[in-house]
Amino acid sequence: MVGTRDDVRFVFVTGGVLSGIGKGATTASIARLFQFRGYTIRIVKIDPYLNIDPGTLNPIEHGEVFVTEETWVFRPVEDFEFPISEIDLDFGTYERFTGMDVHPSQNITSGQIYTSVILGERRGSFLGRTVQIIPHVTDEIKRRIWENAEKEPVPDVLLVEIGGTVGDIEAMPFLEAVRQLAREVGRRRVALVHVTLVPYMKSVGEFKTKPTQHSVRTLQGLGLQPDFVICRAEHELTQPAKEKIALFCNVPEQNVISNPDIDIIYRLPLSFEEQGLGTALINHFGMEQREPQLDEWRQMVAKYENASEEITIAMPGKYTMLSDSYKSINEALAHAGAACGARVKIRWIETETHCDDNCLREDLEDVDGVLLTPGFGARGVEGMISAAAVAREKQIPFLGICYGAQLGAVAFARRVMGWEGAHTTEVDPDSLYPVVDLMDEQKQAKNKGGTMRLGAHVVRILPDTKLHSLYGVTETKERFRHRYHLIGRYINKMKDKGLVVSAVDETGRIINAIELVNHPFWIGVQFHPEFKSRPDRPHPLYLGLIRAAIEHKTGKAR
Repeated sequence: MVGTRDDVRFVFVTGGVLSGIGKGATTASIARLFQFRGYTIRIVKIDPYLNIDPGTLNPIEHGEVFVTEETWVFRPVEDFEFPISEIDLDFGTYERFTGMDVHPSQNITSGQIYTSVILGERRGSFLGRTVQIIPHVTDEIKRRIWENAEKEPVPDVLLVEIGGTVGDIEAMPFLEAVRQLAREVGRRRVALVHVTLVPYMKSVGEFKTKPTQHSVRTLQGLGLQPDFVICRAEHELTQPAKEKIALFCNVPEQNVISNPDIDIIYRLPLSFEEQGLGTALINHFGMEQREPQLDEWRQMVAKYENASEEITIAMPGKYTMLSDSYKSINEALAHAGAACGARVKIRWIETETHCDDNCLREDLEDVDGVLLTPGFGARGVEGMISAAAVAREKQIPFLGICYGAQLGAVAFARRVMGWEGAHTTEVDPDSLYPVVDLMDEQKQAKNKGGTMRLGAHVVRILPDTKLHSLYGVTETKERFRHRYHLIGRYINKMKDKGLVVSAVDETGRIINAIELVNHPFWIGVQFHPEFKSRPDRPHPLYLGLIRAAIEHKTGKAR
């Protein structure tokens, strides 16, 4: 039976006290609770910043930019178009937990909302009226939420995570829109989940609930009463702390859910299930209670818990001071590690300070593999080039992602081909050997936002290559995010020295992957395979790297 807009239930997830406490993982875990029971879901993330999308944000400030399969054309009014494939990193968490591909329209930003309203005003959409936050901005927010709720197939439950923290000025219109929507559809179709920090004071051995109380009071002052409070803390919440939160936040005690620090994030849905959150949500909505199917998820989590071997993967890069800059890569390594019975320890190497061969040789002396990270710009580049050169020289398993693949080719050009000064024109526009250059179509682009080669594109894998042995197919689709690419007239000259092209695009014009034939495992790819890795379905490239790393470690031990 196909549902209608009148059947959709809404779960709104807000955050309190401070940002970065795991609203994304909480939202994804709640979605999984419904999936365990056979209900269909869709997730929307609201980001209050004024950017149209996060594509131009600094990874050190915001974390990675997640790339979707599809490109969506955001059209606020006729004749204005903004292609969007770059969205918030939380969508990577959603995809990994739910197994569903997200659509770029599921990421709503203040920039999109205000652009729609302001350009609409210029086109005459509000003739004779004063354009205001209420009702015009809040109406546009609700329209976008409903657009996702009504999209076929209509989900049983639409989950909406609101970025930032309750009390932020930027989030006020979104919280007001939630209040209005809840009033319009009826509170029995809406569940408000508030994620908050409960600090543990070691000096007195006690959880402090006051920040949570203040946070909920702020929410109540906006006309929103949470139905569930998810309490982030270092340890499992004590019963007295739960009782206090329930009393002062006007929430049933059974709806105060503990969310302590855990080593394996994929255990979180099971933790929520053990505390009765899934059953409580179904009861809240008056939905049919169904027996949750947990076996497959438990088996998957057990692989992470039972991994006995430890391997170390070095990640040289320029955004290493914030691990969320490489969130999907970190998770893809963990997925592959669990599948191989290994825990992956990441060694971060900041290549702005660790930038010469001697330093990198020392850094990579005892690692089992190297993943050269994606990025942009000149900072830290020489260190990344040295890392690629040392991995080749020392026969360390190597995977270069996007910029990492490009700089791996630059290292080969300099060290093996003898092309002194070989570089990417992104860093050295006057290089005598521009091994990496701007794509032809990118030379016409004037705007920076949403103009890269983005989204999923066909990858044609060449036979008799390491890449083909990993994938087992000659054609696949991968997600891309780049302006610069490897230049064929230089790369093809490297073949005799051992570097070959292993994948191209549909036209054969764009090089999508390279590899070394005289190395145990040295592959560079222009795409981002980490975006398609799942906890129960590791990506073949990451599996290949981890298997090679285990073999390398075993070989060193002999």
